[in-house]
Amino acid sequence: MDLLTMTWRDVGFMHWPVEPDSVQTTLPDGLDVDTYDGQAWLSVVPFQMADIRPRGSPIGRSFGELNLRTYVVADGTPGVYFYNLDADDRLSVTLARQLFQLSYYQASMQVRTDGDSVEFRSRRTSSRAPPADFHATYEPTEPPSTPEPGSVESFLVERYRFYAASDDGTVYYADIDHEPWPLQRGQADIRTNGLFAASGFDRPDGDPLVHYCAEIPVTAGRLHRLDGVAQYTD
Repeated sequence: MDLLTMTWRDVGFMHWPVEPDSVQTTLPDGLDVDTYDGQAWLSVVPFQMADIRPRGSPIGRSFGELNLRTYVVADGTPGVYFYNLDADDRLSVTLARQLFQLSYYQASMQVRTDGDSVEFRSRRTSSRAPPADFHATYEPTEPPSTPEPGSVESFLVERYRFYAASDDGTVYYADIDHEPWPLQRGQADIRTNGLFAASGFDRPDGDPLVHYCAEIPVTAGRLHRLDGVAQYTD
C-alpha cells in the first residue's frame, strides 16, 4: 500500500564506474554489490523533492535533496543503496530519522533553473556526519527516451526498491513505483563534490556518465527491516 506521494523534479544523475570490491566492503550485511559489465557504480543524484505528502494529506512539502548511492542486490531483488540523503528541510530530516531511522542529514541548498539548466548547491550543516559540499550545473543534451532493457541506463535508473542503513547498522528497504524514466543524456559542470570523501571513498577517475529527468511522479510504500519486520504501518 502506498504511504507517500511525491514528484521528483530537475533530477540529475552523475554516475562513475568503480571497482566492485571498493563498494562491497562498505555495504552492511545482507547486501551484495550489483555490477554491469563487471563494474560497480557510484552515483551522485541532486534533485528537487516536490509536494511530498502522506496518502490522503492535503498539504505537502518541497525541498532540495542530494544523495550518494550505489547498486545492490538483496535476496535476489535489485535496488539502490543510499550512503546518505541530504535534505534542505529540517522537519523532514527529523521525521525521517525519528520514524524511519534513515541516514538523512540537514543541509543548506540553493537550486536555480534556467530553462533545462539546473545549478545545484548544497552544504551539509548536520553535525551527525562529516562535512559535504556540492556545487554543480547540469542539463540535458538529448531528447527524452525510455531506457532500453539491458542497457547501462536501465541498470542505473530502473530500480524500484531502495535500501538504507540506520546509525546502528540495521538495514531497511521500501518499494517505490513510477512510470519508466523519461531519461535524457546530459552534461555536468561539477565545481565541488565532497560526497565521496564524506562517505570514505576516493574520488573516482574520469568524467561521469550524466543523465537528466525534468519530472516524474512517484509513490512509496512502507518501510521494512531487511529481516522482514515492518518499521512503519498504517
